[in-house]
Amino acid sequence: MDRRKFLRNGSVAGLTISTIAAGCGVNNAEAKQPVESNTQTPFKDDFVLNEVTIDVLQQKMQSGEYTSASITDKYLKRIDAIDKKGPAINAVIEVNPDALSIAAEMDKERKAGKVRGPMHGIPVLIKDNINTADKMMTTAGALALEGNIANTDAYIVKQLRDAGAVILGKTNLSEWANFRSSRSTSGWSSRGGQTKNPNILNRNPCGSSSGSGAAVAANLCAVAVGTETNGSVIAPSTFNGLVGIKPTVGLLSRSGIIPISATQDTAGPMARTVKDAAILLAALAGVDASDAVTRQSEGKALKDYTISLSTDGLKGKRIGIEKSQFEGHEAVVALYKIAIDVLKQQGAEVIEVSLLEKTKNLGEAEFKVLLYEFKDGVNKYLANANAKVKNLADVIAYNKANEAKAMPYFKQETLESSNAIGDLSSKEYTDAVKKSTSARNIIDELLQEDKLDAICGVSMGPACCIDLVCGDYDTGFYFCSPAAMAGYPHITVPMGRVFELPVGFSFVSGAYREMDIINLAYAYEQATRWRKAPAFIATV
Repeated sequence: MDRRKFLRNGSVAGLTISTIAAGCGVNNAEAKQPVESNTQTPFKDDFVLNEVTIDVLQQKMQSGEYTSASITDKYLKRIDAIDKKGPAINAVIEVNPDALSIAAEMDKERKAGKVRGPMHGIPVLIKDNINTADKMMTTAGALALEGNIANTDAYIVKQLRDAGAVILGKTNLSEWANFRSSRSTSGWSSRGGQTKNPNILNRNPCGSSSGSGAAVAANLCAVAVGTETNGSVIAPSTFNGLVGIKPTVGLLSRSGIIPISATQDTAGPMARTVKDAAILLAALAGVDASDAVTRQSEGKALKDYTISLSTDGLKGKRIGIEKSQFEGHEAVVALYKIAIDVLKQQGAEVIEVSLLEKTKNLGEAEFKVLLYEFKDGVNKYLANANAKVKNLADVIAYNKANEAKAMPYFKQETLESSNAIGDLSSKEYTDAVKKSTSARNIIDELLQEDKLDAICGVSMGPACCIDLVCGDYDTGFYFCSPAAMAGYPHITVPMGRVFELPVGFSFVSGAYREMDIINLAYAYEQATRWRKAPAFIATV
């Protein structure tokens, strides 16, 4: 999840945003994993797979120009060259020692005439809070969970394997999916250190799916999987200049994923194009007997989310525009106005709406829900995991006993608040769920009243600086909360750049209307083509 959601009042731990903004930089000498980086001279990026799409990779494998093994090898060498050296993005927390052998198996199948689908042989990175029953750990970036190797794959990992994807490795994340402290730095974990934004290296990649976002943006993989509770797919996608899809809660299984909230958690695809994100979404979806909420998606999930993509996808559509976002950083507002003009030029009718105003008083209830559900979910996960800690209380005790390594920059007050709270039978909890999920009715009513196909807004402001001293600070324009609280689908697409920092444009709609917003986002993407490869710039 993204902590900025809870920083709307402009202060953190008594420090105003202007005070926090004065500190801008990461001290790699003090980070968990120091990385060498020569950012004084421009990085020459001539990687042969830069900005390549899934379709192109499939064509090259079909023609014999590439194999899955050769593609996988190229990405592994890319990770070594720029993630661990050079610009040193530090997005990948662990590579899969079996990646090349998996790719070789997929090549054998292709040679024998068996191609499982569009993900066959495609290298994918996944976030390190998702179980893989292989030689890699699942730790949520926490030293407390180091050594935890899962007995079984998460359901979505099984789906990926069944689709023929190559699990390339795991990505770093904001520790505990950014649910550890009110003063955390997104992209930092005690196990993985600090991930950088490949567009401008002293800027934050955002969280909690920071490694997945930075990895896809830096062309370390074809596509990646993130997870979101509130903003953790959308925010790192917009900060890194990507397409990210947070699907309806229930479209993708959560079993085998270290949780925050049963009400709001979901995995989601992160990619460089709308079509690639749609391909990955279809591969991940499925009804899982171990996650009851996925039964609601039966008959609603599509096997192919690319079937109706068209450059005319905006023609005749009615789009709600969040009017509160006409104020704020002038460069972001200018991009927003251009985006709205594009919608009109592509044949859409736009209607101003006030979604953020209608949902602004739900945040306190949402946070209460997360505190209750985090304790319940983490205790259940750890009780059956192969970690040395068996519950949230153990995690807290471990961090205290290893404070210099586990908590060098910020503490664990969110973990402690969650552990001190009651169980899910509490009236406080049930009342909070009722209030936070009222976002569903608010979105539904807006869509119905104005006969809207989607509601649009600025996904998030430009990336803040990496600041391990004071933590993240707010740059405005946060549009993630309504869809997060409702459990409704949300897609972000690149909208342009402010001083080389990407900014995203969001499309939100009702439950299981993924295809609708994917079609709209695709038409917008094709009309604008804002995505570009990062330049690995040292600083603004």
